Amino acid sequence: MAAEGAGPQPELGPGPGAEPGAMCPEHSQALGWFCSSERRPVCAACAGPGGHCRGHRVRRADEHAEELRNKIVDQCERLQLQSAGIAKYVAEVLLGKNQRTVSMASAARELVIQRLSVVRSLCESEEQRLLEQVHGEEERAHQSILTQRVHWAEALQKLNTIRTSLVDMLTHLDDYQLIKEQEIFERTEEAEGILDPQESEKLNFNEKCTWSPLLTQLWATAVLGTLSAGTEDVRIDERTVSPFLQLSDDRRTLTFNAKKTKACADGPERFDHWPNALASISFQTGLHAWMVNVQNSCAYKVGVASSQLPRKGSGSDCRLGYNPFSWVFSRYDQEFCFSHNGQHQPLGLLRSPAQLGVLLDLEARELLFYDPASGTVLYTCHTAFPTPLFPVFAVADKTISIVH
Repeated sequence: MAAEGAGPQPELGPGPGAEPGAMCPEHSQALGWFCSSERRPVCAACAGPGGHCRGHRVRRADEHAEELRNKIVDQCERLQLQSAGIAKYVAEVLLGKNQRTVSMASAARELVIQRLSVVRSLCESEEQRLLEQVHGEEERAHQSILTQRVHWAEALQKLNTIRTSLVDMLTHLDDYQLIKEQEIFERTEEAEGILDPQESEKLNFNEKCTWSPLLTQLWATAVLGTLSAGTEDVRIDERTVSPFLQLSDDRRTLTFNAKKTKACADGPERFDHWPNALASISFQTGLHAWMVNVQNSCAYKVGVASSQLPRKGSGSDCRLGYNPFSWVFSRYDQEFCFSHNGQHQPLGLLRSPAQLGVLLDLEARELLFYDPASGTVLYTCHTAFPTPLFPVFAVADKTISIVH
């Protein structure tokens, strides 16, 4: 048998893969060999020293056919796996996306209606606008999912057609017909052009469609501006108070001391280095609001923290806003920022707030800081908060007090 890259010798016979009716039109010999350079079956004379395939890559036709069969089998297996992956994506992922879109759209409608009910006389037009946006976003997400369903249904059909075609070739074509069949390569290239499903934001419901500066402003004013319904009786848990802080008898005022208090008994709940303190109340669900008097301090932090917040040591893992367990509004001199997990968002405030309102809406996954004097929303954080969450405080200059 001839090696790859060199022509066969003249004494080569017709080849075991030759078919009785497949004869070379030039030499009237059986086409028992395959010229890879010209991609066609040839006879021994064509591949011999005097033949036009001399020096070409020539091999036995039956070996080439067997290799093609193996490739078809491998391709069919790959197509079957790809089809299974797409079917699973359509049945599980797209179905889940659709259900989540319906659920999130329902929650978004409820959120909009609840907030607008507080100030309905001032924002009927805003309600209509936001509901239309929610509906439009729901329709957009539904349409994206529907488009994906159609696309992948067509892809599945095409893959099945290609696989059926290849299986049919494998079953019905003899060696000579198989090695002449160019459709094998066309079908393989066509199948390779069908990509696997990829995650896309277009398939997700966009919660930002309910975010409205007007609605947020009016809602915060209604909840915190008059210290009416929704505010909490927040007090400090004395077991958590740093030895650098002094707690008032009513457990609402924290005063900073540069020297550590020796009389402060240590315990697992107490912050032993940073001037922090947690409230005694925690929240799992619902809407909660409280107000803090900060006009006397030039260095403080106010916000929320999870129960996982470390208490011991001088590392950043215990420092509010420097770990994944705390979300705080902070002031240092005339610099203001929102901090979480070591990321600090500077806030260009024109004036220092005398009081700081905090709104926590766990259903809407929203934490809001508000200046009641100016009616200004200072910062809004949207995230999936862990629970329970505690109001948290830090002060490194004079005092801050929870407003009752």
